[in-house]
Amino acid sequence: MAGNVSAPKVVNVRDLRDLAKNRLPQMVFDYIDSGADREQTLLQNCTAFNEIYFRPRCAVATPSCDLSIKVLDQKFQLPFLLAPVGSSRMFYPKGEIVAAREAGIAGTGYTLSTLSGCRLEDVKEATNFPAWYQLYLLGGRDVALKTIQRAKSAGFSAIVVTIDTPVSGLRERDVRNGTKELLSMNPFSMLPYISQMLIKPCWLTQWLGDGGLMNFPNVELDDGPMGYTEIGPALEQSVVTWDDLDWIREAWGGKIIVKGVHVGDDARKAADLGVDAIVVSNHGARQLDSVAPTIRVLPEIVKAVNGQIDVLLDGGIRRGGDVVKALCLGAKGVLIGRAYAYGLAAGGGPGVARAIEIIRTDILRTMKLLGCDSVNKLDSSFVTFPESWKQY
Repeated sequence: MAGNVSAPKVVNVRDLRDLAKNRLPQMVFDYIDSGADREQTLLQNCTAFNEIYFRPRCAVATPSCDLSIKVLDQKFQLPFLLAPVGSSRMFYPKGEIVAAREAGIAGTGYTLSTLSGCRLEDVKEATNFPAWYQLYLLGGRDVALKTIQRAKSAGFSAIVVTIDTPVSGLRERDVRNGTKELLSMNPFSMLPYISQMLIKPCWLTQWLGDGGLMNFPNVELDDGPMGYTEIGPALEQSVVTWDDLDWIREAWGGKIIVKGVHVGDDARKAADLGVDAIVVSNHGARQLDSVAPTIRVLPEIVKAVNGQIDVLLDGGIRRGGDVVKALCLGAKGVLIGRAYAYGLAAGGGPGVARAIEIIRTDILRTMKLLGCDSVNKLDSSFVTFPESWKQY
């Protein structure tokens, strides 16, 4: 069964993580929780926020705070959106639909991964707020063009093109958990690893009731939806380059966001090519280890685009104070991934709602303590951060 995600049992995202770990098989939990290689960047994505200190304005009355933002001319009631998280249906039945619904109820946006177990039409129907579609070119250009048309018809308001996955990163925990062997469906290969699923009978019952091993219904190949298989080889055959933005823009005809920007040069390149927004992201530290934490490079990237386009950030967000710090350093908004994925895995819709509420309440409290009544008034005067962050 899903855990009790209400207060006082759950007071922060770490508590949701603990509940998720208790409910899920090891391989599924580690899929959410792990990073690439020695997981240096995974750790530093979170701990880098500790190097930023607030500078509050005291003796200021802030009876209410405006937490709303505008990104791509779309208004959201919260300064964070839900990031694309692949295979969410492994965490909880109809996971993507459940998460999108809760995002809409909370007044914010949801970003659907190409690697979703739910049809994009069903996900968009679940929310009454803007939803974005994150695009991989799995299956090649012709397959992607069909998906783009489906996303347009369904009412998605932006395409998010991920540019940092020419190959899949090495998640060592996946190797140790036998993820490849379990996906092979070969009984002899699966045998040493199958016990981690059997000792979680509640999860297993729900997973089987939701159809068991999912496919990717938004990647329509000639012989049907792409099966759930190793993603690495498929990504290597579908590398995104800057040139691909031309035909994607022509096919989409709407707002385009580039996700996976690490350095100022790429940020300027994206702006010069006419994209509408970028996401400063290292893929949740799941791709190239030893890259800088995203909050560390945010000042460089904000300076590089010089207000031309909206800048968003993801990576390491676990508390509302983290969101506020990112906004102070120039982000227009942030995306949260693991924070809500833990909630989804811990308790389905109520778990996602609890994750959103935890971060929203943190932001509101932080704003009042800072003496600032609108997230749109936040700037670098509210924080101090290391001088070395400005040297790029």
